[in-house]
Amino acid sequence: MDHVAESNINRQVHALGPTLGQAKVEAMRERIALIHTDCAVHTVDEFVTPENAAQLLGTVRAMSPLPLAVVDACDQVRAKLAMAEWSLRQRCLHVVVGAAGGKRRPQAVEVDDLSAVTHDPLLAKMRYQLRRFHGAPKTGRIGLSVVFSREAVAAPDASCATSGDATHDSSLNCHGYGSSVTVTATFGMVAAAHVMNGLAG
Repeated sequence: MDHVAESNINRQVHALGPTLGQAKVEAMRERIALIHTDCAVHTVDEFVTPENAAQLLGTVRAMSPLPLAVVDACDQVRAKLAMAEWSLRQRCLHVVVGAAGGKRRPQAVEVDDLSAVTHDPLLAKMRYQLRRFHGAPKTGRIGLSVVFSREAVAAPDASCATSGDATHDSSLNCHGYGSSVTVTATFGMVAAAHVMNGLAG
């Protein structure tokens, strides 16, 4: 339930002039078809919520015993919690991608357990919620692999905003803090490598 915007073009392979305004799931399906014509892509144009997570992931399960892996690359804590809970219950290979907004150093990206994350308010909020309300261990490892950066978040330079400009906000997503394609691409590649290595054993 997201659509391609001009601000996506610098970092999302499906975001191009002709796809502006298109539903992202359709733009991604079409882009994947251009790369690998035999790849079967099943699109679901819904937000993941605690109420529908099992049903959405269950749709995938109907095609195979279990998904081989779940990659969470969204920026909503509620959706992250829903996918994490499902994956922990199912013991499914799962990788959570942290916030790339306000980060500039791709070489600082790493993978660790959620319990060890620093410098990522999005993942810190997720960790707090899992421990306080969802039964995650209060101390020690949680059992969720995350891609994140210990680099401090850099707020947008004041010169980027003009008087009355509503396009800049103080949120922790890429829209609020801005993002660099070198960092977002690295987050994605590190998450993909983690999954591939996990599947390879």
